[in-house]
Amino acid sequence: MSSIPAVVAVNTFREAVRDRVLYNLIFFALLMIGAAVLVGQISVGIERIVIVNLGLSAISLFGVIMAIFIGVGLVYKEIEKRTLYSILAKPIRRWQFLVGKFGGLLLTLAVNTSLMLLGLFLALYYVSHTIARSDLTILVAAYFILLQLALITALALFFSCFSSPLLSTLFSIGLFVAGTFAADIRDISLATKNPAIGMICRGLYYLLPNFHNFNVIGLVAHGDLIPASLVWQNTLYAIAYVAVVLLAASAVFSGRNLK
Repeated sequence: MSSIPAVVAVNTFREAVRDRVLYNLIFFALLMIGAAVLVGQISVGIERIVIVNLGLSAISLFGVIMAIFIGVGLVYKEIEKRTLYSILAKPIRRWQFLVGKFGGLLLTLAVNTSLMLLGLFLALYYVSHTIARSDLTILVAAYFILLQLALITALALFFSCFSSPLLSTLFSIGLFVAGTFAADIRDISLATKNPAIGMICRGLYYLLPNFHNFNVIGLVAHGDLIPASLVWQNTLYAIAYVAVVLLAASAVFSGRNLK
């Protein structure tokens, strides 16, 4: 039984790889990295900052697009094609199906991120003719991007369990934007003199996915080291949040009448 999610994940990965949209997104991401090389050559002295900044931003942006627009259709497509009924007719539980879908899309995002990251390192090598030790901090930023994508994938999958792709996309984008500005929401709770507004802001701060903590692109671009404490804190936070969202998705999906 434990191998069922893995089988679903592999099938999901194969379906995603066959989707030409992924290759288009990778192409445009690599194109942006190439544009960063040109801009970096124009901006003499700050080539590395420009390339790393634009490169990692492109990887993050296109990763988010893939996670949302593919994630919202993971369950809905199976229902529309009526393939879900034949899948659930087999000895497979609904939570196993969801975990497999999540794992398959996350694997797809990891592979695509790796390919785009390779393009970024090639761009750096093209400009500086070497890969410095400080450039290895880019791997930490890429790891944080993957943690961020895991959160977004889980949220998109959750919404796909009970909503249409359009609404699921809007919900996912809304949460991503709100979570990106989680630190600002916290600052409002500290600055306001209205207890009710402060309580609401604090509640939103702890409830929303805190995407702000995963953004270290600026630090990495300037060659700053990422504290090890931030690495394990973000890792534990992502694991806990994803687990809660997947549990909620399983509860919603298990109670849904598919007839």
